[in-house]
Amino acid sequence: MKNAATIWLRTEGAVALGAALVLYGRGLHPYSWGWFAALFLVPDISMLGYLAGPRVGAIAYNLAHTYTLALGLLGLGLLLGQGVSIAGGIIWCAHIGFDRAMGYGLKLPEGFGHTHLGPIGRRR
Repeated sequence: MKNAATIWLRTEGAVALGAALVLYGRGLHPYSWGWFAALFLVPDISMLGYLAGPRVGAIAYNLAHTYTLALGLLGLGLLLGQGVSIAGGIIWCAHIGFDRAMGYGLKLPEGFGHTHLGPIGRRR
């Protein structure tokens, strides 16, 4: 059974995903939904960091899965009127929200299956 904090964090992720989808559809950029689909999983390339070990993998994954950088890109795009940064920041936020809603949290250095939202993967 999930604890209340985990439920809140997963709900927060679902709300972030929903907000990103609405924001993307508002047309603040010139890119189609095809671009959204094509770029949605790009942050998961950070999992390649696990090839260098669990500590490096966790750092790489967490950098690519924090709202701070995604919102920074979005804010920079809004400030400078750069559609590519706006679209990229929104898609990045959508990806993070989706992951959180699905229970994929920030990684702990013990290994990929250990997250701030609890263990993921097969349970023995």
